[in-house]
Amino acid sequence: MALEENELKEGIQRWRFALVLGAFALLLFVVAARLVMLHTVEQPFLFEQGEKRTVRSEVQPASRGMIVDRHGEPLAVSTPVTTLWVNPQQVNTSELSQVAPLLELNAAELKRRVERAQRQGRSFYFVKRQVEPEVASRVLGKKIAGLYGDTDYRRYYPAAEVTSHTLGLVNIDGKGQEGLELAFDDYLSGKEGSRQVVKDLYGNVIKQLGVKAVAEPGHDLQLTIDLRLQYIAYRELKAVVQSHKATAGSAVMLDAKTGEILALVSQPSYNPNNRADLKPGNMRNRAVADLVEPGSTMKPFTVAAAIESGRYSPGTIVDTSPGWIRVKRKAIRDHRNYGELDLTGIITKSSNVGVSKLAQDLGADSMWQFFDHAGLGRPGTLGFPGEAVGSMPYPEQMDDLRLSTVSYGYGLSVSPLQLAESYTSFTDGCREHVSLLMSQVGQQPCERVMSEKTARQILDMLGTVVGPKGTGKRAAVEGYLVGGKTGTAHKVGRGGYEDSEYTAVFAGIAPISDPELVLVVIVDEPQGKEYYGGEVAAPVFSRVMEQALRLRQVIPDAPVEDEWLQVAGGSR
Repeated sequence: MALEENELKEGIQRWRFALVLGAFALLLFVVAARLVMLHTVEQPFLFEQGEKRTVRSEVQPASRGMIVDRHGEPLAVSTPVTTLWVNPQQVNTSELSQVAPLLELNAAELKRRVERAQRQGRSFYFVKRQVEPEVASRVLGKKIAGLYGDTDYRRYYPAAEVTSHTLGLVNIDGKGQEGLELAFDDYLSGKEGSRQVVKDLYGNVIKQLGVKAVAEPGHDLQLTIDLRLQYIAYRELKAVVQSHKATAGSAVMLDAKTGEILALVSQPSYNPNNRADLKPGNMRNRAVADLVEPGSTMKPFTVAAAIESGRYSPGTIVDTSPGWIRVKRKAIRDHRNYGELDLTGIITKSSNVGVSKLAQDLGADSMWQFFDHAGLGRPGTLGFPGEAVGSMPYPEQMDDLRLSTVSYGYGLSVSPLQLAESYTSFTDGCREHVSLLMSQVGQQPCERVMSEKTARQILDMLGTVVGPKGTGKRAAVEGYLVGGKTGTAHKVGRGGYEDSEYTAVFAGIAPISDPELVLVVIVDEPQGKEYYGGEVAAPVFSRVMEQALRLRQVIPDAPVEDEWLQVAGGSR
């Protein structure tokens, strides 16, 4: 009996041993099989999962194209910067106090904002954008987990206020918001690329695996603007607006032979590099967006239309006595009674009565057709954001009174740029189409407005305006024969024309012996005793044109009468 019990116990023990041994062998088999699976069947899957946790696809920003002047001087460039951000779910907010002072941020406020992002379950929060690379390097050098840096670009405008209205600006994401930056946003914008990189726990790139798509920079844009002339015009316009406490001002300079825009400035201006001080009113590009009644600067067109009709010549006499005429129920007056004037005298003395009589004789159809060919009242052709469309009444809209007022620049409106473009027709009879891009120069043929002979006669008349007996003698430029026309227009208010608010205008050409430049200067609401175009705008023309002609190495006219060079007192 005892023997049987011992054999039973030994059998149970052997069975237990075999069971344990079998279980152990099975475990070894499972482990071995799993190892085989990991190294063979599942290896690609595991490798992919590992890559997902260490390999990142990183966007490569594209540099925006440069904007340069006609000589290649940079006007708008993109410089590399760093965008710093955190993953709120990874970062220890207490550690952010180490980098806040470097970024000129309030540490407590930064901590509070990131913690709020944590509670919201967000995985991305901007710490600061457009950080200088050297500062970003110091910040990332702190090795704070969850704090990352990405390469980006910031737009910089070297000439700042001088070119701001023309160039416009971009937002923080590099998208055009104003000016040429907006008009040519697609052309200037590049195409983002991407690359694969391996990053460590702190977001630092430890290995570059390859480029998936190469970033393509944007196209460069070359303007017809001459930065030197732009600066001269900006400086002189700013000075006159300040000295006369004017509301605003604008100036446009064109190449008389090609229509290329050499300078385009407005006041007040703004610094696109300092967004904190941006004011909407200062951002208005008045040279292309504002409409003004051009006043007496229209009189040369009325006289030119009369000569082109074949019924008048520069020597034709017009009786302006007694210094006024009645048209319908309105009296149209001159500054004084000039008596009998030839067409040259009408321009020299700026006679409202004289041009009114010419317009009445020509009729609305002839006047409208001539003004239309000169580009007055037509839509702008630049495609500039906010470019104004001038207004010119159709013949059926002009009764005798409206016809008279149009003849001396009331009842129609133009932008400063349109006025400058129309004045190119006096250089050789052909109106040049303005261009702001070098690639556009010469694409459109000029439009014939008058014969070369008539244009030459008008140029000579404009020269007398700047002579010692003209209303624009303060526009004279020493050493050069220049010509132009003054204009002083009452501004329109809610109840009609204001008695004490004016727009002072001067439009001129230099030198009239062989025209090189056209310049229009407009000063809005000058204050004080001087408000006529000949007193306010003409001196600006003189200062800008003198510097521009010498800068462009235009040979002076000689000989020149001493009295022709005198720059003297108050005139219209």
